[in-house]
Amino acid sequence: MESRLLYDRKTAARMLSISVRSLDYIIAGKGLDTRRIGSKVLVTHASLVRYASGNHCESVVTSGSAKGSGNTSTAARNAASSKCA
Repeated sequence: MESRLLYDRKTAARMLSISVRSLDYIIAGKGLDTRRIGSKVLVTHASLVRYASGNHCESVVTSGSAKGSGNTSTAARNAASSKCA
């Protein structure tokens, strides 16, 4: 079995079974450690293992509603957080 230290974005996304776009969102949110070599973004093996071994929950509730009221009820926030527990 091959053991690399760094993976390109496409390979890293495949290893996590997600899209490259989803991987980019995780990288932007500082969820994975990266190294830059020229214009290439490489993801570290250790951060892939750490990310894969953790639990991750995306919040379903956003800060605003479809009509843009900007207020999310406490009940809605609690319901969303209970799905992540």
